[in-house]
Amino acid sequence: MANTQIEMRKVKRIYKLYSSGVSKRQISKQLGLSRNTVTKYIDFFKRYRLTSYEVSEMTLEELHKLFKSNRKAKSQQLLTLERYFPYFDKELRKTGVTKQLLWQEYYDKHPDGFKLSQFRYWYREWCKEVSPVMHFTHKAGDKLFIDYTGKKLHIVDKHTGEIQDLEVFVCVLGSSQYTYVEARESQRKEDFITCVENALWFYGGVPQALVPDNLRAAVTKSSRYEPKVNETFADFAEHYETAVLPTRAYKPRDKAIVENAVRIIYTRVFAPLRNQTFHNQKDLNKAVLKLLETHNNMSFRGREYSRYSLFKEIESIELKPLPVKRYEIKSYAKATVHKNSHIYLSKDKHYYSVPYQHLGKHVKVIFSNSLVEIFHKQERLAAHAREKKKYGYTTVKEHMPSHHQFISEWNSEKFIAWAANIGSHCKEYIMAILDKKQHPEQSYKSCLGILHLAKKVGNERLNNACKRALGYQAYNYNMINRILKKGWDKLDENLEEQIEIPDHHNIRGGNYYK
Repeated sequence: MANTQIEMRKVKRIYKLYSSGVSKRQISKQLGLSRNTVTKYIDFFKRYRLTSYEVSEMTLEELHKLFKSNRKAKSQQLLTLERYFPYFDKELRKTGVTKQLLWQEYYDKHPDGFKLSQFRYWYREWCKEVSPVMHFTHKAGDKLFIDYTGKKLHIVDKHTGEIQDLEVFVCVLGSSQYTYVEARESQRKEDFITCVENALWFYGGVPQALVPDNLRAAVTKSSRYEPKVNETFADFAEHYETAVLPTRAYKPRDKAIVENAVRIIYTRVFAPLRNQTFHNQKDLNKAVLKLLETHNNMSFRGREYSRYSLFKEIESIELKPLPVKRYEIKSYAKATVHKNSHIYLSKDKHYYSVPYQHLGKHVKVIFSNSLVEIFHKQERLAAHAREKKKYGYTTVKEHMPSHHQFISEWNSEKFIAWAANIGSHCKEYIMAILDKKQHPEQSYKSCLGILHLAKKVGNERLNNACKRALGYQAYNYNMINRILKKGWDKLDENLEEQIEIPDHHNIRGGNYYK
């Protein structure tokens, strides 16, 4: 045999061409091999009396094993070295451990052993044998590789029978290959971040970097050198104190480890679930996690340890601790600080106070489910607990000016006296507003708007509108304005008693129904 073994695909091609009647000289030219190499491989197949059909049906791995078995028996020196390889494989995942360091440890114990270059060669050969796709050894706790499967799982509506496809999220820790899988409705930002977060809590720690594919939920603009990470995902990474390192577009080798995991998940998760029916996402994910546990506890080929044991022994201790609280997905909005020192969040139709020194400024609002933060040029001006009460005000007293022109011109007594001139119901209503609001400026603005309506509709209509609003126990400008627009202030409460039924021979009267 040739000293250096050629690719098995070329080996199959050699015998196929030879069986088709192509000369060895032509095969040599066509495949770029020496005639001696072509002759030796053809002689090998002849010696084993293999037919062209048998060779074509053999897998590349079967061919590789066949040629390997034909080699001379390994020396005792090589057998001694190979006993160390599983140990070396684990140690190389630890921070700071190199092949040269491990060779030195080996050579100190076996001075008659292999030198460094031969040590590296035989270790590479062993890695190819036990795991052909895993050529790169990742450091423990360094990276979490993230992807979605091409195929989907699905659930079936119990009542309608409608089938809903679910995206399948897969992530793998680089060193231990400890795997997490979750089915979710979509690949949208919210679902994607939830899956990544669930994975981190599944692992019980945070790696140094997250390595997602170039999906839109993670990367806004792909680039070979400086990809632009989605703002929300970047904020998520900051919360967990980790980095985001997106893979290069159209470079599958950057995430070969998770691509390989996806292929294995098809066999160990998708296939066992193919004949089962699930009616909700929760039950499906329970079944997925059960199969995933079996997968993670299965020993690697050619090794005596599993993904889970490698994770517990080496990688879990290298992960950074989780934060106290889970991440809350944030949304973004723009606003202007109004003259009453508040911004308006249109999402909730609610007002939040900002220090009065920033009146008129255009600000950025970042809000989660529990918090609203207001920024101007990277400086945080205010933070409030999120409230979803429509047209309500959330005010910090210190944000309001102490000697504002509005306050110097108006006061509670002035508004009450003005309302008394309009009518008793209007006075009562204005007093209720002054008692209800948190801060004087809020109540003054509402009072001013209501009292100015008298110029449009007159004192009598405004007083009647206030009377009706008092009955509703609704104390704001919008309610008074609505009553006046709809004309509800003109409706008489005893209207039914005042209606006179005309005397006409076509009207049957109440006695008709007795």
